[in-house]
Amino acid sequence: MKLLVKLLRVGLGSIIAFISWLTLPRKLKRSPEAQATVNSELNNLALYQFFACPFCIKTRRTLHRLNLPMQLRDTQAGSPHRDELAQGGGRVKVPCLRIDEGDGDIRWMYESSDIIAYLESRFG
Repeated sequence: MKLLVKLLRVGLGSIIAFISWLTLPRKLKRSPEAQATVNSELNNLALYQFFACPFCIKTRRTLHRLNLPMQLRDTQAGSPHRDELAQGGGRVKVPCLRIDEGDGDIRWMYESSDIIAYLESRFG
């Protein structure tokens, strides 16, 4: 039964990811200088995610729309990123945005809506 549920979840997630890819929104256009500034700010951010998770897909669509080529870290079982997420964030839940504040403080932001609101306010 568990295997059937897992196959169904992965299958539906893959279909959702494909449809999302087909219907990607247009990217935000910035001047080359502004995009270079954004890209350098993204060095302090990483998104921990699963490929087929609907909430991760929602968050990745926002990354695409805001033209944020951020580092994506897959947290599937066996991935070293999964261990980083568990140790740093305290739990394995995706999506999760890792924000390096630059002064040694690292913030872990869960919930797709919170992540999207943060990205919109900072880069939108």
